[in-house]
Amino acid sequence: MSSFIHENAIVSPKAKIGADCYVGAFCVVGENVVLGDRVRLESHVVIEGSTVIGDETQVFPFVSIGLAPQDLKYGGEETATEIGKRNHIREFVTIHRGTAGGGGLTKIGDGNLLMAQAHVAHDCRLGNEIIMANAATLAGHVEIADRANIGAYSGVHQYCRIGYEAFVGGYSVVVKDAMPFAVIQGNHAKCYGLNRVGMKRRGYSKETIEKLHHAFHLLLSAKLNTTQAVEKIKREISGSAEVDLLIEFIESSKRGVVK
Repeated sequence: MSSFIHENAIVSPKAKIGADCYVGAFCVVGENVVLGDRVRLESHVVIEGSTVIGDETQVFPFVSIGLAPQDLKYGGEETATEIGKRNHIREFVTIHRGTAGGGGLTKIGDGNLLMAQAHVAHDCRLGNEIIMANAATLAGHVEIADRANIGAYSGVHQYCRIGYEAFVGGYSVVVKDAMPFAVIQGNHAKCYGLNRVGMKRRGYSKETIEKLHHAFHLLLSAKLNTTQAVEKIKREISGSAEVDLLIEFIESSKRGVVK
């Protein structure tokens, strides 16, 4: 009863609307939609399918969430979209629900910023505190770890992973996995080493930064293949959770990593 729904909005009586929500003019909210507390839909927002949006998420005009994916294999099966808390989803963003072949769920975590015209395709999994700049585009089944940045007008190929705190420069085309803490850019994207500036800004110790810098030197500049570089990192660098994360990411990659 404490929520505001504009008289020109179309909200299914079966939708579940949390406390202190705002549903602006010309929004459409489907019957299987759940809005948490203090969710704000500014205007002209369309939310359909089995979609959950977490508390305090703000959705700007002309956003589409939870509609059928752009996948010719999709046959109308029941799938879902989950969006966490405190996200900012800007104008013209599109987020599609999952497919049966991809696990049936598109999932976005907490505290993310999706700038205007960004696209999140079916079965993508996004963590927390991610920034997708204007018109950044994810194909299906992409995974993005916490605190990563995807630059404007970049495209990420299906099934790729973007590692923890990775930075993808604008207008890039990513066809392999982007390593944690890395700076990658270009078409096709190449790795330009450790994101030292970003790590300093986020308060990492000098020791941690130097260990990761040495690890990236072995991976990119030491004339070693990836397997040889990883083995040398294991021998020469120890006692760093960040280096261990980097190694685990590389060893678990199915597409190979951007180098």
